[in-house]
Amino acid sequence: MQKFEGKTVIVTGGGGGIGGATCRRFAQEGAKVAVFDMNLEAAQRVAADIASSGGTATAFKCDITDRAAVDAAVTATETQLGPIDVLVNNAGWDVFKPFTKTEPAQWDKLIAINLTGALHMHHAVLPGMAVRRAGRIVNIASDAARVGSSGEAVYAACKGGLVAFSKTIAREHARHGITVNVVCPGPTDTALFADYKEGAGNPEKLMEAFTRSIPFGRIGQPDDLPGAILFFASDDAAFVTGQVLSVSGGLTMNG
Repeated sequence: MQKFEGKTVIVTGGGGGIGGATCRRFAQEGAKVAVFDMNLEAAQRVAADIASSGGTATAFKCDITDRAAVDAAVTATETQLGPIDVLVNNAGWDVFKPFTKTEPAQWDKLIAINLTGALHMHHAVLPGMAVRRAGRIVNIASDAARVGSSGEAVYAACKGGLVAFSKTIAREHARHGITVNVVCPGPTDTALFADYKEGAGNPEKLMEAFTRSIPFGRIGQPDDLPGAILFFASDDAAFVTGQVLSVSGGLTMNG
């Protein structure tokens, strides 16, 4: 029997690198996957890829900054795939500039996507999980939240807030049998990281510096993340909640 057979899983930002890899891994383990993304075409590509491999997935266009859109997408998921068993909050966005060169409008967008969007998703799915007295939530933060990252001040603040929020929700809902944990990727070869390199002004030099500083000698790949995410979402982690795990090739070693 597959670990997630019959389970309904939502992955936000499911059309992207880490999100897509996570959707595919859940589907391989028998889950019915709801691929949430603002970019419907990207979500549909991931869902089609899963279907072509014999899995079950449905794409949903969802702007997580819009609470009405979140509620509509969650309702549609439950109608088509069943009650939500697992929520993975993966969607994110960043702008790579020194803080003093950013503008308040950018802060608003960063907070809306990286923090408020995750709050919307929790608020939409937690009541049902609480009634069923079961559920797994995995929030994707960043090692920027744990150790800081130059040029990502507001993003790091949002992800740090997500870590603190996750621990509090883990406490509030432990009595309902719901676990809430956090995975913090280090530098990972995604479209977001490509933007980060360009924003640094010297992508090749930055890549060389990161590669030297990571003990494994390489940048992370999207497929490096699903193992940790699926562990927290599985019954193997039924007694694990409020925890934060870095997946960074050893770049950060935080106890």
